[in-house]
Amino acid sequence: MAASCPVLPDVPPSVRACVDGVRRGESAAAEALVRRFEPQVRRLVRAHRPRAVLEDDLVQDVFLAVFTRLGRYQEREGVPFEHWLSRLTINLCRDALRSERRRRPVPSLSPEALQWIASLVADPAPPVDELLGARAAVEALLAVLPPDDRLLLTLLSLEERSLEEVAALTGRNRTALKVSAFRARRRLQDAARRLLSPEGSND
Repeated sequence: MAASCPVLPDVPPSVRACVDGVRRGESAAAEALVRRFEPQVRRLVRAHRPRAVLEDDLVQDVFLAVFTRLGRYQEREGVPFEHWLSRLTINLCRDALRSERRRRPVPSLSPEALQWIASLVADPAPPVDELLGARAAVEALLAVLPPDDRLLLTLLSLEERSLEEVAALTGRNRTALKVSAFRARRRLQDAARRLLSPEGSND
């Protein structure tokens, strides 16, 4: 007899049972899968969504993609469903960031934010507490970077995730991530110089 996929809030469902149930078209299995993984998806969306996109809308898009692409998911040792779901969420956030970057103007910056950006020009890797303390400046800089750079720097610097965690989320190996992170920090520094230049506000 197949394992059940309960919907009760205090009974954790079997992920495999839920996935199998969704594939059979069971609405209860789909509801249980959403209830179990919505907090994980929402955390990722909240950290990586474009500011112009509503959080609830992107969370909904993620689960629509899950149900549409579930046939592609294959359980493998060392790659649990949670990793597949996180990677799918990150990729959808990256697609949304690409769309936003094509139409989003550079936000206006406070004197404090500009001062922090000036310090970045001299030091491409300021302490994390300074990054968090200058969130407006960081977001302004990240907004002008390519989406892949923005996601990578957010994961590594703002969220302080390890290379292993980022590799699991993005599907890339550690060596490639190290190279990409170095280049992303250089581009962040270049973006800071452009924002500080007299012509920067006109780009």
